[in-house]
Amino acid sequence: MIRAFATAFKIPDLRGKILFTLGIIAVYRLGSFIPIPGIDYGALQDVLDQSQASGAAALLNLFSGGALTQLAVFALGIMPYITSSIIMQLLTVVIPKLEEWQQEGETGTKRITQWTRYLTIVLAILQSTGLIVLIQSGQLFGGQIDTTGLIPNPNVGTKALMVLTMTAGTAFVMWLGELVTQRGIGNGMSILIFGSIISQMPAQGSQILQAAGTLWFVGVMFTGLVLLVGVIFMEQGQRRIPVQYAKRQIGRRTVGGTQTYIPLKVNQSGVIPIIFASSLLYLPNLASSIVQNERITTFVQRYFVTGDHPYYIVLYAALVIFFAYFYTAITFNPTQVSDNMKKYGGFIPGIRPGRPTAEYLDRVLSRITLPGSIYLAGLAILPLIVLGIAGVQFPFGGSTLLIVAGVALETMKQIESQLMQRHYEGFLRS
Repeated sequence: MIRAFATAFKIPDLRGKILFTLGIIAVYRLGSFIPIPGIDYGALQDVLDQSQASGAAALLNLFSGGALTQLAVFALGIMPYITSSIIMQLLTVVIPKLEEWQQEGETGTKRITQWTRYLTIVLAILQSTGLIVLIQSGQLFGGQIDTTGLIPNPNVGTKALMVLTMTAGTAFVMWLGELVTQRGIGNGMSILIFGSIISQMPAQGSQILQAAGTLWFVGVMFTGLVLLVGVIFMEQGQRRIPVQYAKRQIGRRTVGGTQTYIPLKVNQSGVIPIIFASSLLYLPNLASSIVQNERITTFVQRYFVTGDHPYYIVLYAALVIFFAYFYTAITFNPTQVSDNMKKYGGFIPGIRPGRPTAEYLDRVLSRITLPGSIYLAGLAILPLIVLGIAGVQFPFGGSTLLIVAGVALETMKQIESQLMQRHYEGFLRS
């Protein structure tokens, strides 16, 4: 692997892409420390010393590389773009026009991408406005600390400037991600999230070392390494459905007669179920801050704020399993796949084309989604269980390992493919 890295840097084109990607990551990390106007940062540091974000706020803070709790220009990070991409993907199923665009190829993809950008800006405005409300109410930092001094002059002009700054920061991050996709290595948005998560790991490790001691720290690091191997194994796992294409005579040419397969991944939905479930479980906390009812606030504080209550953990796991099935059903349509296979003369050996093929694919997908959803739920609730037992934050769980392992594998495969094109050995073959 070391030899493959050295070879990658010897190739001028590949070296330029890698250095360009690293430069974009550096710019992104710099923006995570530039403060937005209107915030008293002396008061902010006092608040950060006494509190820590939890629930969905902790997830958003992780994806922004700590910029959320620092109230930086890139406080929203890439989450508005991810949310808008998910929304557009779901709308494609229910809106015929979007489905038509999706089938148009590159032209339709450009249209969908442009509308995704517009929706990202709208979501950034809404989320930045909501963030200001959470700052003033103290809900961003757990709701137990006085945060009235964070915004010394909370007039309309100051709040509008804060919203404008964070929205512009989101648009800039979106542009940086697209630059990496076009001119760098890997998927730009995924690379930026990867950089954000990796940047938080040293601080999380230091917190574990100070709070629980050396023995717990070594145990957590070893557990994280074992989990990383398990995540890579599960993410690479797939059920390959063989597909045979019949020979066809087109003019003087004979086409078809090839054999391929449909790869059905064990974790077909990726990290999306965890994001959906954690965002949904944050709604009671948000509702209690708006309603201001004592009984509702007490109930939410008991079951939903800390995240280590058994009821919360069970509900979280159930939601992750549900959304794993839901998102898989949305993104993979067995009937459409069966129709496309039949259209081009393809069939699964031993299965009749048409409806029997669709039923077979649906049955196989349902069966492999069960272990995949349980695996996702286990990863999601693992940090909460460790928090409840040991009272320390566990950095290797939930979406962290999924994103780190997934992005690293995909980026490695891209570099390897470019090395193989130039007749060099890649990472996975060295």
